[in-house]
Amino acid sequence: MKKIFFRTLYIAVAISIAVACKPKLETPSADKGSLDLTTYVAVGNSITSGYADNALYNAGQKVSFAKLLSEQFQLAGGGAFNVPYVGVNSVGIGSTRGARLGLTYVTDCKGVTSLSPKPIAASGDATIFVPIYAADGPFHNIGVPGAKAIHVVVPGYGNPANGAGNYNPFFYRMASAPITASMLSDAVALNPTFFTLFIGNNDVLLYALSGGAQDVITPSAGSPGVGFDASVDATLAGLTAGGAKGIIGTVPDITSLPYFTTVPYNGLVLDATQAAGLTAAYSSFGITFHEGANAFMIQDAAAPGGIRQITSSEHVLLSVPQDSLKCKGWGSTKPITTQYVLTTAEITSINNATTAYNVKLRSAATVFDLAFVDVNAFLKSAITGLTFDGINVSTTFVSGGAFSLDGVHLTPLGNALLANQFIQSINAKYGSTLPELDVTKYHGVVFP
Repeated sequence: MKKIFFRTLYIAVAISIAVACKPKLETPSADKGSLDLTTYVAVGNSITSGYADNALYNAGQKVSFAKLLSEQFQLAGGGAFNVPYVGVNSVGIGSTRGARLGLTYVTDCKGVTSLSPKPIAASGDATIFVPIYAADGPFHNIGVPGAKAIHVVVPGYGNPANGAGNYNPFFYRMASAPITASMLSDAVALNPTFFTLFIGNNDVLLYALSGGAQDVITPSAGSPGVGFDASVDATLAGLTAGGAKGIIGTVPDITSLPYFTTVPYNGLVLDATQAAGLTAAYSSFGITFHEGANAFMIQDAAAPGGIRQITSSEHVLLSVPQDSLKCKGWGSTKPITTQYVLTTAEITSINNATTAYNVKLRSAATVFDLAFVDVNAFLKSAITGLTFDGINVSTTFVSGGAFSLDGVHLTPLGNALLANQFIQSINAKYGSTLPELDVTKYHGVVFP
């Protein structure tokens, strides 16, 4: 049996960040400018909710960018910001019903032990999926994991009678009336004076997370609840009907997230004997291998024989089984299956949709006279690394500090940085002087 050596992805490198001791500062002054921050409502998806480490859990909810914004707003007269919290002791639950991830020591199929993300419990806490509005609502954080822009306006988005896959249990637990309420109707019922709308990621992300094998990319055209553009217009018309001001965030380039960039396309490391053996095995396809790093083999129905080597511009997803790559011939004698790969054609479709969404969001901000923050540009700038208050941050998985262990959602540090981007744009639009967060108070991935 050939031995295919693959670099370990989850080697934990202890990173210590020295932060110089600072004298205790007085609470910074804040001027609200032309804003009325009495009732702030956040409408969005999992990032707005505080979902992280592949689950919704209490500690993550407490440092969502929306919750952090609300705390800064309170320095300028902002009111209460109620969150549909999961229990403090809950292990949390994700969209696939797993518990939140934590870094722990794992021994792989080669007998190598290293730090890797692993659920902290055998299953997620499904007991959170019970209605809590009557006891704890109404809620100002209407961030719903899994929600697309087209879902915001849909009545009964939390109605279990719609059947599995046709309703969202995360909205069911927090909806004012699960059978009839929409995210928008619950937001409007609060009579917001200010809102954030950060939505649209899932309109491409759910397709991308499945390697293009499941879900579909939301079209721009179509009526509210069907098309992206009309859904955004209907959402903003509702939120601004009472005179509320707000801010819109763009959809990030999701293919630049660690979930899509961590596994190298050329992670198939061979010695000379292994390379020669694989070259012989694939001689009929005209594919050759060499000593050192090689591109993985992947499934592609359009390629001769349905297999080919992945290109440098394509992505192997973080969800690919690592032991299968290391010990079962995946990517070499067996092609990586389509649900773990994003091809050039799929990436093009994702990028085209993201560009169209962001054009619409920028235009909508102008039409509705709202602040606008280019989250996409900010995250792209972080790919190569940025420094804030002496802290180095990048999109590198685990060690970069910005993204949690699922490779998609943010750490407390990442949320603080995102909140500051919103604050900068709010101040610029509305003449306010809301202070930015001190990012040194927030952490990235927690090491054991």
